[in-house]
Amino acid sequence: MIHRWLHRITGGVCLGVLAAAALAAELDEPLRPLTYEPPRDARKVELGRRLFIDTRLAHDDSVACASCHDFSRGGADPRPRSTGANGALSGANAPSVFNSSLNFRQTWNGSARSLEEFLDRLIPNPKVFASTWEEVVAKLARDAATREQFAAVFPDGVTRTNVIDALATYTRSLVTPSRFDRYLKGERDAISADELAGYVKFKSYGCVACHQGVNVGGNMFQKFGVMGDYFRDRGTETPADAGRFAVTRREDDRHVFKVPSLRNVALTAPYFHDASAPTLDSAVEVMFRYQLGRTAPPEDKAAIVKFLRTLTGERLPQLAYAPRDAVASNAAGRR
Repeated sequence: MIHRWLHRITGGVCLGVLAAAALAAELDEPLRPLTYEPPRDARKVELGRRLFIDTRLAHDDSVACASCHDFSRGGADPRPRSTGANGALSGANAPSVFNSSLNFRQTWNGSARSLEEFLDRLIPNPKVFASTWEEVVAKLARDAATREQFAAVFPDGVTRTNVIDALATYTRSLVTPSRFDRYLKGERDAISADELAGYVKFKSYGCVACHQGVNVGGNMFQKFGVMGDYFRDRGTETPADAGRFAVTRREDDRHVFKVPSLRNVALTAPYFHDASAPTLDSAVEVMFRYQLGRTAPPEDKAAIVKFLRTLTGERLPQLAYAPRDAVASNAAGRR
């Protein structure tokens, strides 16, 4: 039963994760340890990494996946809104790409059931790449070096399916085990006494009711404003605030969102889909008020923040060069 549940929330990431998760379940912990295992197909991962920084995915060659997922900021976008092709502004803050393969759905409103479905939609999205798959495949196939890279991994070369496959494979490699995972696996001195006290409070106050599992979230939907009207108090409402309602058109799903993962949360400010919380401390304040409906002394909230910092990965993924370098390279190739 445990393994079937874990497969549902992780998408079957790897047997090592499942084994570690089963162990944590036996220890009756609501959080599950994440174990990193090197990808089996390094060539496909490398191809996906190159595509991740390739601005040719955009109609105007202006942005890449990495433009909205800053690896120095936990794989999220530090800007409240992301800028896509033709200067289009996104409707919501871009969450972290790190560990995103562990989420049971993709996007804030859960509209994509898999990474592949999510990636497929990005190309024609007018606020992201504003292109077509025909255009993207043609641009990539015109370049001899790119054709060679694809041929080394895929017998049929550059295709829509293969671009998605490579990008999804690379994304699945972006997992970030932390000190807290070592603690869950039995290394009790991996976190400090203060951090452990914060974890105890994280559980006792009820934060763990939504932020649990291997990704410390990302495996359920929840209304934003369970214990108070967050959007009324904020004073404005945008289309992105509809949440799951935009997918199902059921009124009960209005303001319902996928619970975000808290992995690397200390790095991924600003917080929430509307980027309304500039700091981790302020995000915890909002959660206490609108999700828990509880008050707590400042020292308890500070302890929870200390615990959350233990979720920062010990080996964060790195990108060899930035998208802007790819812009110059692509421009040179067109001349």
